[in-house]
Amino acid sequence: MPANVIEVENVSKAFGARTALDGVSLAVSEGAVVALLGPNGGGKTTLFRILATLLAADRGNVRICGLDVNRSPALVRRALGVVFQSPSLDRKLTPAENLKHHGHLYGLRGPALRARAHELLARMGLADRANNRVEALSGGLARRVEIAKGMLPAPRVLLLDEPSTGLDPVARRELWTQLDTLRRDDGVTVLLTTHIMVEADQCDRVILLDRGRVVADDTPANLRARVGGDVVTIVSPDSPRLAQRVAGVIGVMPTLVNGRLHLESADGAAIILRLAGAFAEDIQSITLARPTLEDAFLHITGHRFDAEAAA
Repeated sequence: MPANVIEVENVSKAFGARTALDGVSLAVSEGAVVALLGPNGGGKTTLFRILATLLAADRGNVRICGLDVNRSPALVRRALGVVFQSPSLDRKLTPAENLKHHGHLYGLRGPALRARAHELLARMGLADRANNRVEALSGGLARRVEIAKGMLPAPRVLLLDEPSTGLDPVARRELWTQLDTLRRDDGVTVLLTTHIMVEADQCDRVILLDRGRVVADDTPANLRARVGGDVVTIVSPDSPRLAQRVAGVIGVMPTLVNGRLHLESADGAAIILRLAGAFAEDIQSITLARPTLEDAFLHITGHRFDAEAAA
């Protein structure tokens, strides 16, 4: 079994009266790609900042590559590559110049630094854009430069905060191709925060964070399997009243979410036929889908993924 390179034990953090993390524990094994998935306000960014040694936990222990984050932050940083959600590139400089100045912060100089920067830009598909100003690059290409910066000191762990925010679908797929290459060729362990379901679905494991707590930690497939079948969604002009009537017919009370009724069923098609026949005049639309991670989040927490952000 691969060793754990990230270990978080009973970590809590509060900002005044607001609890951001409440007894969080998790572990990430070497070479894994793991997502911290949760709504805005769920605790992802706070945990990310603690792992990146930018914030101290109030309670609990954090170890990265066997090093205590509080006792040995400088050594931990040598094992980390960090890519923040907000852009950190100097847009007036070229990708090569950005990597050069970033390398100086790690004590890298001369031919070794130039060779490392050239290697990373080539691997990121940026060899022909190395001397163009960043301001002339697309969002997807600029994000690749950010990852190259994070990989410059050859870290064992790469932390990514909302890595594909603002990227179009094509750029997002290209980003994931690069991350797969880094894992395969360099053995890098990747931990990323995200609120994008499709992104989390590509990870080895997904850790669901909700209101400062870990509510689930499993593979995407296993999380979806918790839903237990098909997901039926009903749109009605009077959903609360229809919910009671539906429960009377099928023996299960639907969940009312954002004005829509949600049902989980092992045979969604049969449920649709029964409901369409019984309530044809009351239903505007009824759909059947396989469970998604968002459905799993609703199943586990009892509320929609965006409910906390809206609050």
